[in-house]
Order: sequence, then C-alpha cells, then structure tokens
Amino acid sequence: MANEKQPVVDEAVERGWEIPDFTIKEIREAIPAHCFKRDTLRSFTYVIHDFAIIAALAYAATWIDTIPSQAARVLLWPAYWIAQGIVGTGVWVIGHECGHQAFSPSKAINNSVGMVLHTLLLVPYHSWRISHSRHHKATGHMNRDQVFLPSTRSHYGLPPRDQDPEGDGPHSAFEESPIATLFGFFKMFVFGWPLYLLTNISGQAYPGWASHFNPYCAIFDETQVWDVMQSTAGIVSMIGVLTYAGQVFGSLAVIKFYVIPYLFVNFWLVLITYMQHTHPNLPHYREGVWNFQRGAALTVDRSFGAIIDYFHHHIADTHVAHHFFSTMPHYNAEEATHHIKKVLGKHYQQDPTPIPLALWQNWKLCRFVEDEGDVVFYKN
Repeated sequence: MANEKQPVVDEAVERGWEIPDFTIKEIREAIPAHCFKRDTLRSFTYVIHDFAIIAALAYAATWIDTIPSQAARVLLWPAYWIAQGIVGTGVWVIGHECGHQAFSPSKAINNSVGMVLHTLLLVPYHSWRISHSRHHKATGHMNRDQVFLPSTRSHYGLPPRDQDPEGDGPHSAFEESPIATLFGFFKMFVFGWPLYLLTNISGQAYPGWASHFNPYCAIFDETQVWDVMQSTAGIVSMIGVLTYAGQVFGSLAVIKFYVIPYLFVNFWLVLITYMQHTHPNLPHYREGVWNFQRGAALTVDRSFGAIIDYFHHHIADTHVAHHFFSTMPHYNAEEATHHIKKVLGKHYQQDPTPIPLALWQNWKLCRFVEDEGDVVFYKN
C-alpha cells in the first residue's frame, strides 16, 4: 500500500474542485422504488403519442403546396421540418430507452421495439446500443468514454503547460471569427452524427476502421458480430424503403417529408449529447480518480424549455438521473431527479444558461485538456 500511486489532482486543487465520495447505494436508496418500475403498456402509450403527432404533422404538410401564397409556403415548410424534427427526436429517445432495457421488463420487447424505432431513423440499433452502453459505463473517463472526448494539449501541437507562453489560454491558435464558429456548428450538427456512426469521430481512437457498421472493429467483441450485422441490414432495408418511396412519390417529396426532418433529429441528438457532457467548469477524470458514480455526476441537466422537454421525454433536463440509473423509464426520471438533487447536493450539475449562449461558451472555452493528471479541466 505504501507504493500505491497517488492520484494527480493538482487541477482539482487549483480550481477548488471537490471530488465526491457518495455511493450508488446512497443515491438509489433515496429514490422511491416505484421510480424503477418499467411499465410496458405505459411505455407503448408514448410510442402511440409520438407517431400520432408525426402522422398528423405529415398529413397537414400534404396541404402546404396547395396554398396559393408563396410566402405562406415558405414559412410553413420550415415550421413542419422543425416540429417534425422535435417530435422525431422523441421517437429516437424511446428507441434509445429500449437499448437501455428501460422500455419494458422484457428484453425481447425492448430490442424489437428499439430495432424498429431506431431503424426508421437510420440508426443502427444494436451497434449504437453497444457503444452507448460503453459510454454509460465510463462517463467522464478520459481513456474509456465514447463520445465528445476532450482533445489534449499535445493533440493540437501546443507546448507543455510549463513551457507555454499562453499558459492555460486563451490561445491564439483557437481564435476564429463568428462566421468560422457558425461554420463549425454547421459541420458538427449536420455531419457529426453520421460521421460518428461511420468513423467514430469524437470517440476513442480505436485502431483501424472503428465504425458502427464494422462488426469486427474494436468497438465490439466477437459475441456482438451478429447484432452489428443485423443492425446494418436494418439500415440497408430502410434506405431501400426510402428509395422506393422516392420512385413512387418523387425524390423531392421524400426530401421534404423525411430527409430534412431527419437532419433536424440529428441536430438535436448532437446538441443534447454535446451540452450534457461538455461544460467549462466540469472536469474529466483518469483512472486514478474515476469511478462510475463520480463519472455519472459529471453529467449536466439542461432544460430546453417546457415544450421541447416534453416532446423529448425529458432526456435533457433529467440526464443526471439517466446516467446514474439508465434502466429507469423516462416518465419516472423527473421524480427521481428531485431525490437525486438532495443526495448529490453541490455535486448535482444543472446549468440554466440559455442554450444558444451556453453552446457558444462551450465552443469557445472547451478546447483541450492536459495530457497528464487524473483530474483535468477544459482550457482554451
């Protein structure tokens, strides 16, 4: 024990960051038992709810092009795309819940429903379920987390901290115009999700072609090959359905009714994930400090407003609860969050900053972390 390596927590001391010592048992015991109950019938009512609204929106949109006023058409199509993207994200959230086995006590029902819902949104269900499980098991871990991993100082070719004339920043290397920043947002929100699925961009640097469509890459083990292949087959089938729909109804109709709302769903997925796991005041941990509950507590709850929170099934404003207990149904997460706040106290992370401002701040302030240290904070 005398030779045990001590964690390097210099940055935690500098920032006055207290590393928490609560246990999962303490948190779980503070939450009423009924919050963990999975009700299959109740879960299906949310599927029906979402698809009813999606169908109503799509039907209403069939009348847009019959409106004589061009100005009205120009306004109504974007309104449809935005609304459909918001509701479609709710469908994605339910599919994601199936991947966590939170939809039903039945694994068969979870995986069947999840496969259908995610395939409809061009998400490889099992492939992403597996990699996302890794994310939950290692949230906030510099060497094992799966999404929005901080780049390191050396990645940008910056000199070591003690030799860097710009110290902790801001660094001139990251200075950019507002136009450049907006272009960065465009690339992240339009291409980030498909590139993550295809190439694992922003994830761990696995060897070879790390992809959610490559069953033999390092993301998966040999027992998961069939799941990945099944998921890929689902995506190919969905692309076939969309191609056929294009032949029947016309490519423009498919683009207007499906493709553009799909891009809005992708936007929400990236935004939610980025904002839930990126904050200038929160660290990432390495092996000397990290444990599951400490990592889960690095998640940030953010509200996107009552309407969006409702249609997104509160995935963003109860994300802390979701990371502690991912098999908990979304419809119990608000109540659980109330109790979690009491246990975590000052370690409960919630940011009321308006989302556009918070996004801008994160982009500007969260550039890199140090290559060394068991507690590392974002710098710019």
